[in-house]
Amino acid sequence: MITFGRDVCGNLEAGLTREWLETNGIGGFASSTVPGINTRRYHGLLTASLHPPVDRYVLLSKLEETVFLNGARYDLSANLYPGAVHPTGYTYLKSFRLAPFPIFTYEIGGIELEKRIFMAHGENTTVIEYALPGPGECTLEVRPLIAFRDYHSTTHANPGLNPEITEAPGNVSVQPYEGLPGLCFGHNARWVASEGGWYYNFDYPRERERGLDSAEDLFQPLVMQFDLRAGSTAVVIASTQPHDARLAGTIREREIARRAALRANAPVNDPLVKDLTTSADQFIASRTVPGLSRPLRTVIAGYPWFADWGRDTMIALPGLTLTTGRFDIARDILLAFSKAADRGMLPNRFPDFGEATEYNTVDASLWYFEAIRKYVEYTGDLTFLQQNLYNTMKSIIDWHLHGTRFGIRCGPDGLITAGSPDTQLTWMDAKVGDFVATPRHGKPVEIQALWYNALRFTETVAQSFDDGEEAKMLADVAGRTLQSFNATFWNEEAGCLYDVVADTCDASIRPNQVIALSLGHTMVESDRARSILAVVERELLTEFGLRTLSPNDPHYIGKYEGGRVERDSAYHQGTVWPWLLGPFITAYVRTHHDRREQAGKWLAGFRGHLATAGLGSISEIFDGDAPHLPRGCFAQAWSVAEVLRALVEDIHGIRPAQVFNAK
Repeated sequence: MITFGRDVCGNLEAGLTREWLETNGIGGFASSTVPGINTRRYHGLLTASLHPPVDRYVLLSKLEETVFLNGARYDLSANLYPGAVHPTGYTYLKSFRLAPFPIFTYEIGGIELEKRIFMAHGENTTVIEYALPGPGECTLEVRPLIAFRDYHSTTHANPGLNPEITEAPGNVSVQPYEGLPGLCFGHNARWVASEGGWYYNFDYPRERERGLDSAEDLFQPLVMQFDLRAGSTAVVIASTQPHDARLAGTIREREIARRAALRANAPVNDPLVKDLTTSADQFIASRTVPGLSRPLRTVIAGYPWFADWGRDTMIALPGLTLTTGRFDIARDILLAFSKAADRGMLPNRFPDFGEATEYNTVDASLWYFEAIRKYVEYTGDLTFLQQNLYNTMKSIIDWHLHGTRFGIRCGPDGLITAGSPDTQLTWMDAKVGDFVATPRHGKPVEIQALWYNALRFTETVAQSFDDGEEAKMLADVAGRTLQSFNATFWNEEAGCLYDVVADTCDASIRPNQVIALSLGHTMVESDRARSILAVVERELLTEFGLRTLSPNDPHYIGKYEGGRVERDSAYHQGTVWPWLLGPFITAYVRTHHDRREQAGKWLAGFRGHLATAGLGSISEIFDGDAPHLPRGCFAQAWSVAEVLRALVEDIHGIRPAQVFNAK
């Protein structure tokens, strides 16, 4: 349980950097800061996914709350406006805890008031409850502020908004714009009134830091008033469908039990493993797949702004679903992406509703093989693979052998060539207009490692299925790949691998080479592996992950900040990525069998991090320079997944068969 007292709750600088997150398993979410101040356009009490897991709209931004007690008025809410904070309700906030969802305790006029926020799993529904844990009574007034806009944008006062409300017993709803769903408020208020108007110029400093629109207007359509006394609870259920406020307790207890079960099923009795097992669930979401009668599952790459990405999903799958024993979800994800494969490529990104799927990555399709390999390692389920995935695997390899989009092709030397000077196809893919921040076209080191792993794994599978001709072909290609890789990529002077081989060899010290040491099938001999790890440890390792470029490189950028061009220029030029600790620690423990304790120390910093940015989760990135401030998404799927997987498999030494047998 993460708990803060007045030292954080009453301190704006400390409180605003700590963001909580509630998710609903279909792509929707609720999020804000400990003081309840929205600092991003992505903050809100109900961001609904209209076509799961995408087409997300911020419907309810927040609730303005006022308590009337003994003739005095106390505003509990707080907002940032240009040059001002108003009201200043955070000054009444006595404590905040995540147990398991956000719980705020306010101390006002001699009484305590507790507010709880949680989402219903599988619905675009957020429940907000107010209760007096001790003696006393008061009147509570709640005023919803609505946005009704795409979550990547902001809204501004306009005459097109329909302010009318529709009332029914225990429910009131609004539908301010045609083409968007209505927003229903289930409640147990003693009265509701249609009154309000526009609130102007909310200031979102986190967006301003990113060089984006940072001002918004919100509309108040109504006000609700509740009588509160000891033992009673005021309820607001904000949803795209009507709800009876009397069911709030049932929703709450069901959600508490669901999360407790996740934690109880963690593979290791380690608090960090249990915390990350719970966090892992936030990234799993439903996805509708054409031609199938039921939705499958996918992975939201990061909150608050990413949807599901092919590369991120395949890298995150083992940590999110296999170490946690959720094999049915792993099957769903693999099947969903198999259905989306095209010309030997998995989607890089499923965009928002109505847009074309993007196939502009060289590595997502190759990480797919490692995800399947790990699935088989954990489950032994070759039947599912043969019936649903094997043909897709063979098709991907065939397309790579003969050539597919963006010049992706295996050459006579067995190595994969991909891209051009104006494309970004690897995970280091930052690009603004025609500006390519980290050019890596040619033969990137991790692509060769993933390709070889795919060939050898598929060869093994083909042998299991008595597909001898396929197995022989794969073995022949893999042999050429192995020979060419070791002859081409070893940088004798630096004692590590070149990052990219093209017309010249890129000797930049980057973390991509550790992937060549961590996969199921590797091409690097042990002496070279030890040398590579020593270089990476010396140049790139930090307490929160690996830098993307050595600080000794003239192109190194130590801070991730500024507008989009500045941020994308730094994204892979020194910025620290936590997910890279996964392959690094796997390679380290595999190479240095006696140093597991040392490797475990490199993950210890995340225990404190869970309470400093995205509460209970791990950030997307950190500055390359100390003190390595968290940046980017405050909750990132592959950050959580790879730290969790490394903890379970490499530090605690829990092998896949043990998880399989336990389940």
